[in-house]
Amino acid sequence: MLFNGITKKMDSSLLILLVVTIILIVVLSILLPNTFLSLRNFQSMAYQIPEFGLLALAMAIAMMTGGIDLSVIANANLSGILAAIILTQNITPDTAGSQLILIIALSILSALALSAICGLLNGLLIAYLGIPAILATLGTMIFFSGIGMAITEGRGVVGFPDLFLYIGFGKISIFPLPLVIFIIAAFIVGVIMDKTAPGQKIYLLGANPVAARFSGIRNNVIIIKTYMLTGFLAGLSSIIMISRVNSAKVGYGHTYLLQAILVVVLGGVDPAGGKGRISGVLLGIIILQALQSAFTLFGFDPYSKRLIWGLMLLIVMIINFINAKRKERVRRVKKIA
Repeated sequence: MLFNGITKKMDSSLLILLVVTIILIVVLSILLPNTFLSLRNFQSMAYQIPEFGLLALAMAIAMMTGGIDLSVIANANLSGILAAIILTQNITPDTAGSQLILIIALSILSALALSAICGLLNGLLIAYLGIPAILATLGTMIFFSGIGMAITEGRGVVGFPDLFLYIGFGKISIFPLPLVIFIIAAFIVGVIMDKTAPGQKIYLLGANPVAARFSGIRNNVIIIKTYMLTGFLAGLSSIIMISRVNSAKVGYGHTYLLQAILVVVLGGVDPAGGKGRISGVLLGIIILQALQSAFTLFGFDPYSKRLIWGLMLLIVMIINFINAKRKERVRRVKKIA
């Protein structure tokens, strides 16, 4: 179901992306035979993919409606700060057993609830006030960051219990727990988009909002639900993020915003909405993480990485634009013929 885009409805863009992924992995394996193919590198990738992968899923869903969510990082940071405050203010060295589990569960649920509420705010601004998604989420990005900064005064909230840190570093058998969480989330999102009525409504809304409205779809409701889901995914990412670094702070993961947009566009999601599959986004995540690991192994500095990500995004958008124009010309020729 999750890979329906590859197995049942393989289109040319997904096929090309799959081939590019395989070629990239083969080339990096040849260039870095003793490091890229090492167990240590694969383990590192498995722990790094989930937090920005969840943000990429959130961005993809927003883009499929024809919108965008620039507030996902700020949302994740604010949610993480709330979870961190609950943990640090209610857990003492003597806290153990069921009480410890209850406080950790409360911190996680509170973070997820807050992130969904932040998504709800985005949806209301876009659906009922008619504010363009890029402006609405830009505003909430600044707003959420400001709240987090006011609460923490720019300092990090640190000192979590080992049981909570297990979320970021634990394993289920040989599989890292963060990767398991990401796979489950990606599977559920893939099923929603490919197999359920709400997912099809998101595609129709993104492709043609007017046609969606005349089809009986309540566009405003779909937009609100979509941004609540993107918020929830941001909150889930924040739990993994803060459990990996053992602290919460405004500004964590700021580079993930550009990477998430790049992954989504690279994965074949049309920024105008209505097109794209979760399977393509997953391939984009694999490509980006493979390149990220290669850059680290080659010793690239962070500034060079951001230059490369930006350049890649521009190139991908130009290629997609040229390809869309080519397909449009072919359709016109067929109509004339």
